[in-house]
Amino acid sequence: MDMPVLPEAAGKPALRNERMNAAKVECNACPVLCQISDGRTGACDRYANRDGVLVRVDPVVLLRRAVASESPALVPFARSGAQEAPSEGADPDWNGDLLHADEVFVTGVGSSTTYPDYKPAPFIVASKAQGVDMVTVVTEGIFSYCSFKVKIDTDRFLGAEQANVRYRGEVVGHVTTAEYGSQMLSLGGVHHLTGGSKKEGRMTAELMQLLGNKKPVECVIDGGASMVIQAGKAPIVNGVEEQRMRVGCGSAAVGIFARQFAAVADEVVVVDDHITGVLTEHQAGRCLDMPRSGIQMRGRKSTPGRYFQVANPGNGWGGTDIADPLSIIERWEEGVAKPGLRLLMTSTTGEHAQWYVLDDALQPVEQPMPDAVRAIVERIGENCEPSLCTVLFLGGAGGSLRAGVSENPVLLTRAIKRALVNVTCGGAPAYVWPGGGITVMADVMRMPDNSFGTVPTPAIVAPIEFSMRLDDYAALGGHVDHVFPLEQALARGAWQDDGAPLARQWVQIDPANPWPIGQPPMLG
Repeated sequence: MDMPVLPEAAGKPALRNERMNAAKVECNACPVLCQISDGRTGACDRYANRDGVLVRVDPVVLLRRAVASESPALVPFARSGAQEAPSEGADPDWNGDLLHADEVFVTGVGSSTTYPDYKPAPFIVASKAQGVDMVTVVTEGIFSYCSFKVKIDTDRFLGAEQANVRYRGEVVGHVTTAEYGSQMLSLGGVHHLTGGSKKEGRMTAELMQLLGNKKPVECVIDGGASMVIQAGKAPIVNGVEEQRMRVGCGSAAVGIFARQFAAVADEVVVVDDHITGVLTEHQAGRCLDMPRSGIQMRGRKSTPGRYFQVANPGNGWGGTDIADPLSIIERWEEGVAKPGLRLLMTSTTGEHAQWYVLDDALQPVEQPMPDAVRAIVERIGENCEPSLCTVLFLGGAGGSLRAGVSENPVLLTRAIKRALVNVTCGGAPAYVWPGGGITVMADVMRMPDNSFGTVPTPAIVAPIEFSMRLDDYAALGGHVDHVFPLEQALARGAWQDDGAPLARQWVQIDPANPWPIGQPPMLG
């Protein structure tokens, strides 16, 4: 389908200044103000000069509901009486029947921006949800204040907290806290986009675009690991693909499997970088009337059966730097420990496990692991979920976005806090943080592919939509004069009637996502 004319250029002479070549068109979709030659695109590759007219290159992404093939009456996009729903990426005809208006959602992906911020959002679309008049304000935001929060499921040592994360040599973020079985990174943000060198800003924007679009990215942590991270994929740490997310810390693993351990072993140590568990000292072992084994552990004792700092962080057993688990045992107490004592040492994922029996000198001697013991170790592994990288987009919707919705932007913020407005990113549910402003967070795996772009300011371009009742939109000072029906949006494109056809791409909504219109907001 033909490329759409950019709304602000429709019916007007091409924007230009006195110094600009007459064959060029000035794009004002972002602050860069590219001067584009005929047949070329701007720096962001999203806008082009076609015969002296500014056009949008990318299509607008439209979501459709999943439709069961056995219910042809529900299919709103059938061609010439066909009974099947259109395939992914197809461009089905739509007859404009507003009875099916709640089957179509216009996302911000490919919609264009509000820049230079004096104008309404590109799409302000009227529709119905269960008979209620609704409106969805659709735009692409130019986000300087944004980042990605990355959760990496691994016990491996990635880097010290606050250590810099580098992409292609430039600092693009840092390590934050370790959570239960995961390491957290904060990547991007305004200080890296705009507060450093030009190269740092470019590399930060490039990394963020790749991450948001579910592409693999290779990073290095100062003093730590190299890794490949990709949303929805297992992390690759120092060249090794991670397999398991631990079932719990050492103490938790001792408690979870205590009854099973007690039936086959006299002592169990679950090695962990954070909290190493010792069964006979642990409250679980005491409740099972297990006698003390006489084991004396290295590290700092916390509470009975729970030890901190038994070793340094690393890529060995349980996220420590040890290859020999016996190195964390200080000694065995004479008169308590007895020859023949059966000792299991395992990691929190069961990937490392060894079986020992004390000899007459109270020295652990490795022995073949009995089948009953191995079955428990395998059960530990069974309870470990697959390692994944989770990537969340975190962005602040500032004045430019809000001005595209309302002439009095603070009313939009207040309406969101009052749960009158549902905020989505590419149709995916967005969590709205408590407190001031509109700070949203969305899982990129629930957003359409290629939702993110960049502009060379540098900044990230990301979709955002605000859905609400039509009367609530009027009450918050919305641009009601620019509201137009869904069928008109599909026929002509954005808010000015440019007469150009809309370049569009149909995508079936992720089955895990609620339909964006008529759903309660995800508020803090």
